[in-house]
Amino acid sequence: MTYGQLITDAVRELSTLEYSDAALESKELLGLALGMDCRSAEFEAKLWEETDDDVEQRFFEFCKRRLGGEPLQYIVGEWDFYGKTFKVGKGVLIPRQDTELLVDIALKEFEGCRNTAIIDLCAGTGCIGLTLESRLMGVSLALVEKYTDAIEYLFDNKLRFGSQARVVKGDVTDESLPRQFRKADLIVCNPPYLTAADMKDMQTEVHAEPVEALYGGEDGLDFYRDIVRLWKDVLHIGGVMLFEIGAAQGQEVSDILTMHGFENVRVKRDAAGNDRAVIGYRKK
Repeated sequence: MTYGQLITDAVRELSTLEYSDAALESKELLGLALGMDCRSAEFEAKLWEETDDDVEQRFFEFCKRRLGGEPLQYIVGEWDFYGKTFKVGKGVLIPRQDTELLVDIALKEFEGCRNTAIIDLCAGTGCIGLTLESRLMGVSLALVEKYTDAIEYLFDNKLRFGSQARVVKGDVTDESLPRQFRKADLIVCNPPYLTAADMKDMQTEVHAEPVEALYGGEDGLDFYRDIVRLWKDVLHIGGVMLFEIGAAQGQEVSDILTMHGFENVRVKRDAAGNDRAVIGYRKK
């Protein structure tokens, strides 16, 4: 059997999974088993070769894990976000393409600025804050995360990119935590925002991710309420608060910001046309 035939068989099996791109995932898992980049010419040439027993066994184990509902990103151990590759694994939220919109918005807001102070709340892998640090000039970055498993990945990614960020272990809903921070120009956050109904209906793979990074209370808005109330005064006058939101939460999150004195509050849509972010400015 060749490696190409091995992939064909795996595609047939992985196609039984809900929301799976079986062809892509089969290549990713074979690349992992071979220790190769599945997008390389070397990998493509390898598909015509006869399989090695050890590689085949590793590949079967990876496929078994995937068929058991483990996310592809956890098996691979890393995932791309905005042109960077972040370490991921059990206990941390997987970076998603939808979240790249937050980076787009922040870069547009602070392009050409120097010495921008950024706080990334519920930082997870650090994908938002670390990407902004790498693309803006003279950023002072704080990454805030509560959970120990996620913080391990946060530190790994900080080291991977040579970041100077300050990592803070803390609960963003703790009333005392904001007092530990100097004034910021941008507070950005992808908080838990799934509702109780969302949690019941979500796909199998998402169940493998930490519930603490997903569930935002009965209506999905608990973290928005607490973060806006507790962290608004950490922003400079005119400073920006920027959230990722669920597709049906644009009006509610906008109202929360407006109620707490933010101005020029706007909802931003993602590439699919869904509401995906809300931005507001601390009133002058």
